[in-house]
Amino acid sequence: MGQGDSEILQCGNQTMLIDAGTNESTNTLIQDIKGLGITRFDIVVATHPHEDHIGGMDAVINQFDIGTVYMPDVTANTVTFSDVLKAIKNKNLTPVHPAPGMVFNLGNARCTVLAPNSATYTDLNNYSIVIKVVFGSNSFLFTGDAQTQSEQEMLARGYNLQADVLKVGHHGSDTATSPAFLAAVKPKYAVIEVGAGNDYGHPHAVTLQKLAAAGVTVYRTDLNGNITITSDGLNISISAAKP
Repeated sequence: MGQGDSEILQCGNQTMLIDAGTNESTNTLIQDIKGLGITRFDIVVATHPHEDHIGGMDAVINQFDIGTVYMPDVTANTVTFSDVLKAIKNKNLTPVHPAPGMVFNLGNARCTVLAPNSATYTDLNNYSIVIKVVFGSNSFLFTGDAQTQSEQEMLARGYNLQADVLKVGHHGSDTATSPAFLAAVKPKYAVIEVGAGNDYGHPHAVTLQKLAAAGVTVYRTDLNGNITITSDGLNISISAAKP
């Protein structure tokens, strides 16, 4: 979703949305969801209240049937965040603040919350909800914008971070994907969600170099467009709008 993050997961007859891109990309996101034939999200995760992750969240909540909404226990003084809260209230939903170690299912996939591990942070990105999804022998790690501090906390807690696919933290910024974290995850594939020609210099060369040195196959939304990852529980296949 441009410079924003958004991931749609489907397993069996259940569907989960992690983040919803920017305000600017909302119409594209809604079209993509409808194009997939989705009418309900059993689980919606707003990893943290930055506009490039929750910009389209109010529209999704307003336009689709929604089960559970997960959000970190932090607020933001922005119109975008206020719009999301209004949409949640209008649907008579109550957001859940998940604690690390919490487990929930998406169809036959097992989802475990691994962060945030502290009550307060100086950087809003570190409030990001991090979720590991395991389906059969395949695993996927969704990190939001979690930065080195959050990565260090996950390592310190001894979580099993290994994953076949890593959604790279903070759009490939050099503030995330620390060497120790990357070594623990040991991904085969990495996805960087980033806008073409963005003002932040994402993804940073140092992050790309670390991924290359680890032998990770990298997909980028600025170069590859929408990326589709399919798992049968044993094998993973990846296709991109722009291979």
